[in-house]
Amino acid sequence: MCESETIEMILKNLTEMNEKLDKLIQLKTDINEKSNSEKVSLDVMTLISLPDHLRTTAATLFELGTATADSVAEVTQKERAVESNYLNQLVRMGHVRKQRTGRKVYFSIREN
Repeated sequence: MCESETIEMILKNLTEMNEKLDKLIQLKTDINEKSNSEKVSLDVMTLISLPDHLRTTAATLFELGTATADSVAEVTQKERAVESNYLNQLVRMGHVRKQRTGRKVYFSIREN
């Protein structure tokens, strides 16, 4: 195989890889758009379906209204970092809204 054939084959492979990457990027974008449009409010059935640790965090946030991870951690007697992680999981699931004001991050139950 001569040098020009090798270069041609490499170029062909790179082009195919680029096309596949473009498809993956489009697929990821489509999935993100779909998940953002399917946000679910935190109703009783959803609350029951959550794991215990997330249910405790969600119930505490419901009682407090709008709260920081520190506030939730005081009530649940867990570390702030743990509660922050749980609250961010609930945000990603679409049950909780997150709002930054200055250096503080406030969480509240998402209402539809």
